[in-house]
Amino acid sequence: MSANFNSLLNKIDIICAKNFIPDKYARILQKFITNCLPVISKNGKNPDHCSGVYSTFIDIIEEQFKNPYQFQHFHEKIRYPFDYYQFGLDFLRPLVDFPHSTLRGINHLNEIEKILKAGENVILFANHQTETDPQAISLLLEASHPRFGENLVFVAGSRVTSDPLAIPFSMGRNLLCIHSKKHIDNPPEEKHKKHMYNKRTMKCMLELFSRGGHAIYVAPSGGRDRADSDGSITVAPFDPQSVGMFYLMARRADRPTHFFSLALSTHHLLPPPQTTEIELGESRITRGGAIHLSFGKSIDMENFSGAGKIRDRKEKKLARAKYLWNIVRNEYNSFPQ
Repeated sequence: MSANFNSLLNKIDIICAKNFIPDKYARILQKFITNCLPVISKNGKNPDHCSGVYSTFIDIIEEQFKNPYQFQHFHEKIRYPFDYYQFGLDFLRPLVDFPHSTLRGINHLNEIEKILKAGENVILFANHQTETDPQAISLLLEASHPRFGENLVFVAGSRVTSDPLAIPFSMGRNLLCIHSKKHIDNPPEEKHKKHMYNKRTMKCMLELFSRGGHAIYVAPSGGRDRADSDGSITVAPFDPQSVGMFYLMARRADRPTHFFSLALSTHHLLPPPQTTEIELGESRITRGGAIHLSFGKSIDMENFSGAGKIRDRKEKKLARAKYLWNIVRNEYNSFPQ
């Protein structure tokens, strides 16, 4: 164990002993930091050179327990006085195997940037695998399309804006904050309140669209792709209601909105639990490794493949979600394994 990393573990023990962070989170932090060490070394980096960003992470976590950050419906990334955006990239960077990572669909991404420059909008229908997907996207776009990665707006579920271990990364991104479908019914007495919260967030999205020049990432599955019982990872099905809602909001905007797909593979960076957990404070374990992105071509949301034979509106909504899911799933399945 690196001396610097040993000092990080001791630092966590000290602030835990002072009751600055709960014991549960202290153990999660220590396990994660210990787990990072061999991954960083495997990627050819000196762990001691990375210890500073992890020490900062511990400081931010401690502050979150003292003064939890409150997110608005639309949160703009914080870059001053502390640059949370850059912090997120520097935190994830040592865990990524860049030589074996891939970026596909550059021509489609160039088309997206032209659309945004013209004052029109883009929605990316994508899969979602880890809490650090926004940072992974930015890292792979850092050399070719840094501004796109920086300005991308993410539709974010409440867990990444309420879990103290996720908040530091969320603070550095542009977010439209919602309650995801997987958690909106829990607890039942707050269901109506959560629905009203989501409606106000959708109003914020409509305002962004009306101003124009915004690209929004949404995962219509409502959560992360998870491993099944044999460890295989598949792209979670897209929810037709979610796809339909974003399509409806886009059509209501004053400026045109274009639709593209985005497939990503990041699961091994921070695998989620196999089942959806209700309580906050899930374990964080990293295996590190390569990450992959693929931007797909522009999608016609009305005249997609097979749509001409469908007359029933509900059936068309189901078919549209399945069509989008198949695009992302097929791209995902073509990534290096």
